[in-house]
Amino acid sequence: MGELPDNLYFILVVGAIAFILLQILIRWWQESRYTFKDKTVLITGGSRGLGLVMARQLVHQGARVAICARDQAELERAKLQLKDCFTLTCDVTDQTQVEQMIQKITEHFGNIDVLINNAGIIQVGPIETMTLEDYDAAMKLHFWAPLYTTFAVLPTMRHQKAGRIVNISSIGGKISVPHLLPYSASKFALVGLSEGMRSELAKDGIKVTTVCPGLIRTGSTENAYFKGHHRAEYTWFTISDSLPILSMSAEAVARKILAGCRRGDSEIITSLPAIIGIRFHGVFPGLTSDILSWVNRLLPENGGIGSDRIIGKDSHSSITSSLLTALSQRAARQNNQLTPEEIKE
Repeated sequence: MGELPDNLYFILVVGAIAFILLQILIRWWQESRYTFKDKTVLITGGSRGLGLVMARQLVHQGARVAICARDQAELERAKLQLKDCFTLTCDVTDQTQVEQMIQKITEHFGNIDVLINNAGIIQVGPIETMTLEDYDAAMKLHFWAPLYTTFAVLPTMRHQKAGRIVNISSIGGKISVPHLLPYSASKFALVGLSEGMRSELAKDGIKVTTVCPGLIRTGSTENAYFKGHHRAEYTWFTISDSLPILSMSAEAVARKILAGCRRGDSEIITSLPAIIGIRFHGVFPGLTSDILSWVNRLLPENGGIGSDRIIGKDSHSSITSSLLTALSQRAARQNNQLTPEEIKE
């Protein structure tokens, strides 16, 4: 077989560059067609972490932002940061409270244009430490809560023939990660719900986006729940969450999510490690499971406090208060994961 002529190589290179530029141009055009200015956006779990970072960026872009959370003190601190924001106390796992919240936002701002289902819970530990209550709590917050909020906003969005719904899942909703079984199972459920919604709601002019981020430096490990050998569990989790190559800043992830929402993307995977992992798992699911089974052998075994749970901020050690976790600790201070008193300690 003969060698390809030089001009064919040139044509292939030019064609590849043209294709990439065309994709960039299409994405820019899609983003430019939609603006958050004067749009009403509801973010669940918006008082801290990624939800708070998205709220900051949306306020900056001229959106009318409403955030909800269960903790009133957290909401008040978030409001001080955001200034121009409508806050509501709501347990989104309670359908009645969700419906009342949607009614209050509608009365305050008018119809909701964008719904971002962001509220979440993280429980870390080996399978032996997880109880049925852990799975139930994860499913309530990651599956039922987005379903309740979506049902509550759908009538208006359908009437308007327009709306955007963003469901924040995780790489854990594509690859089941050891020591995060309730989290992964519930995030898998959210991915299935979100993808099905996109297919069925497109005819109504409603765009549904499924977000599957990798590790994000939000400081969320401070409020995650750790079981078994909780200090060891917290150590591996928070160090992973802090490493620059493995994790992304919350600000960068928020920008990608909001840009994808403006474009109406079907799916957003925010980091290169997450993209590689998900693509690899799609082609080699068995091999991925085998690799993760070896990873699991390196994680802490059952023991310690067993099925009891302790939050991250009470699981620190000398290792987790070092340079290894500096980025995550800074994110925790910036994103309302700690109270002012805890920051001063």
